[in-house]
Amino acid sequence: MPNMDPKKCPMPVQEPGVRNKNFKEVALGYTYEMAVNEAKRCLNCPKKPCVSGCPVNIDIPAFIAKVAEGDMEGAYAVLSASSALPAVCGRVCPQETQCEGKCVRGIKAESVGIGRLERFVADWHREHSAEKAAKPAPNGHKVAVIGSGPSGLTAAGDLAKLGYQVTIYEALHTPGGVLVYGIPEFRLPKDIVRHEIDGLKELGVDVETNVVIGKTITIDELFDMGNEAVFIGSGAGLPRFMGIPGESLKGVYSANEFLTRINLMKAYKDGAKTPIQHAKNVAVVGGGNVAMDAARSAKRLGAENVYIVYRRGMEELPARKEEVEHAVEEGIIFKTLNNPVEVLGDENGNVCGMRCIEMELGEPDESGRRRPIEKAGSEFVLDVDCMIMSIGTSPNPLIRSTTPGLETNKHGCIITNGDDGLTTRNAVYAGGDAVTGAATVILAMGAGKNAAKAIDEYIKSKNA
Repeated sequence: MPNMDPKKCPMPVQEPGVRNKNFKEVALGYTYEMAVNEAKRCLNCPKKPCVSGCPVNIDIPAFIAKVAEGDMEGAYAVLSASSALPAVCGRVCPQETQCEGKCVRGIKAESVGIGRLERFVADWHREHSAEKAAKPAPNGHKVAVIGSGPSGLTAAGDLAKLGYQVTIYEALHTPGGVLVYGIPEFRLPKDIVRHEIDGLKELGVDVETNVVIGKTITIDELFDMGNEAVFIGSGAGLPRFMGIPGESLKGVYSANEFLTRINLMKAYKDGAKTPIQHAKNVAVVGGGNVAMDAARSAKRLGAENVYIVYRRGMEELPARKEEVEHAVEEGIIFKTLNNPVEVLGDENGNVCGMRCIEMELGEPDESGRRRPIEKAGSEFVLDVDCMIMSIGTSPNPLIRSTTPGLETNKHGCIITNGDDGLTTRNAVYAGGDAVTGAATVILAMGAGKNAAKAIDEYIKSKNA
């Protein structure tokens, strides 16, 4: 019998007053019974509108039908046929604007909890299956992948399944890209990322860390090593700042540095080799998911007051609704319709305040959002001793500057010819944040998937 409950099964979570003092995962996951019951809310629509909202085209009704039957391994087989990182996607994808946003149940009630079910199935497989992935027969061709973030991991996995000898080159000492340095433990436990990467290694993917493409080795040299194609999935890790006075003071961080110290270097642990400032009053400038991550991390480090300073209103926040709700529950203070104009310092060069100005919303700008306008005479000083800038990132220019023929746009993003990811350099493909600028994990995965298909077609045609 279908479950016609208008509301999805709630996700069990840690209590806000407990979780804002630890880095353990906030969401606790469905039980077996919860998952089966939620899966029975799916109407198994013949036109599958939810699939059209998935950048990696998972057969969503098929995997949910398996869950409803209690066949969790069958459900995992459906998921893993399209997604290299189901346990990750089930946790961090913006399902509400993608697959769940297309769900028919969502027209008159709440959509099916597709992301929660994906997470459950991936976790079930990890905890109950000891079977290792079968290594495909080699096809005799080599491909290099630059970057071990979501786009690079997806491209590498799809190519390995086709028999390619794939080597991932990662600049940092730990693979995972933004999954390990950017997203906090309380949203995405790093053991899960390591497990997903281990699965790719079982397929035959090699991972070389501490390799900076453009410095340690160039793309031209990768071709000299016998690679027939290269995929660039190097992300967008170059932080942006506002250019206001005081940004060079001690206590001003980019969100990238702040989160990397915490997530990758474990600076929140006692005795960490890479320390982080434990501030009393913290201001995070920006309104996206990264800003929420930084603010919630600062709260867990012991800050008494953590402010989100954003120049538009609550309705315009680009962060996921769930992340905003969790931040509010955890005591983050939202100072919307405000914008910093100066960082103030003391006699020792430390942050001691932030001068802000109130904003109001005018007519829509080119993005379709109402343009923030300063309110004359509304300046005030916010008492903070730490400021974290989270206003976006752009790709590192190192690869572009060391690769002849590789063109980028005015934002430093690599130019491609469309969905297949081919760049202006022959046999060099790119995808993810290196092409789009900072975006979502699942969009990067979709780009990696499309590029892997195009690379396979290119190499086959070249060797026909």
